[in-house]
Amino acid sequence: MKRLDGKTALITGAARGIGRAFAEAYVREGARVAIADIDIARARQTASEIGDSAIAVEMDVTDQASIDAAVAATVEQLGRLDILINNAAIFTAAPITEITREDYARTFDINVAGTLFTLQAVAKHMIDAGIKGRIINMASQAGRRGEPLVAVYCATKAAIISLTQSAGLNLIQHGINVNAISPGVVDGEHWDGVDAFFAKYENKAPGQKKREVGEAVPYGRMGRAEDLTGMAVFLASDDADYVVAQCYNVDGGQWMS
Repeated sequence: MKRLDGKTALITGAARGIGRAFAEAYVREGARVAIADIDIARARQTASEIGDSAIAVEMDVTDQASIDAAVAATVEQLGRLDILINNAAIFTAAPITEITREDYARTFDINVAGTLFTLQAVAKHMIDAGIKGRIINMASQAGRRGEPLVAVYCATKAAIISLTQSAGLNLIQHGINVNAISPGVVDGEHWDGVDAFFAKYENKAPGQKKREVGEAVPYGRMGRAEDLTGMAVFLASDDADYVVAQCYNVDGGQWMS
């Protein structure tokens, strides 16, 4: 028997990268998954490539109607909803003196409000349906400390750690386990954008920052999306039944807590 047999999962931002890796791992463990993404064309392509155990749902985490519709579509097509991974997020960077209200508002709207109100919508469904579910939020090592050029992003991820603790303590009374994963630096197409920020503000050559952060990881390399899937499967499984309101570092030794 596989660890997630009979379970269904909704994963936000799952058309690519880490979210897609989670979806593939869940399907291997017997789950059916909803690939939720604002890019519905790519979500459909990803679901098609994963196979019959995956569906695509359009979802904009900044729009409550879109969140509610995605949850409803998942339940309608998969029959129930046991697991949520709040993976959708964006990165931003700027010196303190150059942060704009617009960039601040957009980053918090996606990273924090998007996580909170998706979590809320799924928790309401689980409570109403009597499902003892699992909710996994994506934090970051950036939420463990400040960084000179990454104040807004760091603040959003610190908020995710705090939100996980509060939601975990509140929802366990309903049998819903809320926990988080805190990755370090994870390679992927998103790192092209991250590298560009540092090239701009630290006067580095393209690719230099990426090489430097990879060399600084005690494990010896940047993380890969697949490095995070074991924790995601564990937290969604019955093995994690007594794990509540925790945030697990999966970062090659970059942060100890």
